[in-house]
Amino acid sequence: MSGIVLGVGGGIAAYKACELLRLLTESGHRVRVVPTASALRFVGAPTWAALSGQPVADNVWSDVHEVPHVRLGQRADLVVVAPATADLLAKAAHGLADDLLTNTLLTARCPVVLAPAMHTEMWEHPATVANVATLRARGVRVIEPAVGRLTGVDTGKGRLPEPAEIFAVARRVLTRGAAAPADLAGRRVVVTAGGTREPLDPVRFLGNRSSGKQGYAFARSAVARGARVTLIAANVSLPDPAGVDLVRVGTTAELREATVKAAVEADVVVMAAAPADFRPATYATGKIKKSDDGAAPTIALVTNPDIAAELGQRRRPEQVLVVFAAETGDAEANGRAKLARKRADLIVINEVGPDKVFGAETNAATVIGADGSVSRMPEQSKEDLADGVWDLVVDRLPAGRS
Repeated sequence: MSGIVLGVGGGIAAYKACELLRLLTESGHRVRVVPTASALRFVGAPTWAALSGQPVADNVWSDVHEVPHVRLGQRADLVVVAPATADLLAKAAHGLADDLLTNTLLTARCPVVLAPAMHTEMWEHPATVANVATLRARGVRVIEPAVGRLTGVDTGKGRLPEPAEIFAVARRVLTRGAAAPADLAGRRVVVTAGGTREPLDPVRFLGNRSSGKQGYAFARSAVARGARVTLIAANVSLPDPAGVDLVRVGTTAELREATVKAAVEADVVVMAAAPADFRPATYATGKIKKSDDGAAPTIALVTNPDIAAELGQRRRPEQVLVVFAAETGDAEANGRAKLARKRADLIVINEVGPDKVFGAETNAATVIGADGSVSRMPEQSKEDLADGVWDLVVDRLPAGRS
């Protein structure tokens, strides 16, 4: 059981922290809620106390004999702040400590996760941008806010990610341990996920069985390690991971366009999506009908562009490229050939089939490096496997970026 401090800033999204608190406590963690005075105007102390089973205070004058402004941070295994307002980010960046939560942030030596929520203009203001950069440089995980409905009639970037996804980041940070650094802090990461669909007619398409779960696991684990993540998702019906810039695509051509664009400034590109190798040569504007004699139509196919190979040709020397090989036979030999052909640094090889990989919660893989290294990863959760691959990626990144 871990000891977690859940900080709650004074924003309208404070009510969502009640669900995050429930997820944390029901997973067996001991949670102490530390709201700001403004947060208590949205959700009262009795609610936090009832849900956590712990006392609630927002100032340093309660239970002074226990020195809470020091002890809470010292004893915590993780500090999560949701929502983190612009005011709270500014105080944390500049070391101000005028209440119990900001004192706790100064004394914490455990991992800290901040989930901002504010209007778009506040998030994009140069002061907030600078404060976030400062915090990230110190190893704080400041996850990107979501895009969606804000207060009033406004929409845009600044919405608090869903509590279940903030919980997923917190769980990942705890799984890696308090001593594990935010070793992707300052890095820009692109992850592709899901399977593309190539339209045949208005109701049919050529596609594959990729669920996107492994790609989403790569994105979540990268966020937990401090990266700025662009997730390019093809036909995925999964909750949006917290802290990513999400780009939705449908076809292989759309996936290529989005990935090539995002890769220009990326330190790492992980090609976990399953783009269709072929597409119909022509698109039928009307539904293809059965013939009277029952004969099946002949569908001509053309080859789609090889996105990974193009990225391998375009990539900068310091950029790390990870590609995937889903194989049904002679997997390792096929994977080695693909690794060379794509000019990638690492290839993750899966043996796939009706009951393997696609849609499952677990995965096993062999990871081969361009340097000849071989890492065999036994069956495990897809997030654990993603972390194992990220360890290999971090070893290949040039030093000095933060």
